[in-house]
Amino acid sequence: QVHLVESGGGSVQAGESLRLSCVISGLTYSRYSMAWFRQAPGKEREWVGGISARDDITYADSVKGRFSISRDNAKKTLYLQLNSLKPEDSATYYCAANGCTSAGCKDWGQGTQVTVST
Repeated sequence: QVHLVESGGGSVQAGESLRLSCVISGLTYSRYSMAWFRQAPGKEREWVGGISARDDITYADSVKGRFSISRDNAKKTLYLQLNSLKPEDSATYYCAANGCTSAGCKDWGQGTQVTVST
């Protein structure tokens, strides 16, 4: 069974930074896609960015240039560096893996809350 656990969320001021982490376990193969999504109250879930099984990284236009995805395969950990945060970035951020597209992935974490105040 695949298990994903996010951490690193919190409350920050606009312009500050956070780094989210996501540890994955239970996948039996070594190469797999992963992604970050977010969902704010009353809004639809939004794809933030993802990394393919070949380590190709793509981002949503709304975060391009401010957010950065990286992966440590040895630690089975996916990271999301959030810089220059804006109040509109406030949301629950979800890590997901396995068969990812911008529409979703097969396996999901529980989410971590990011709140950005002015």
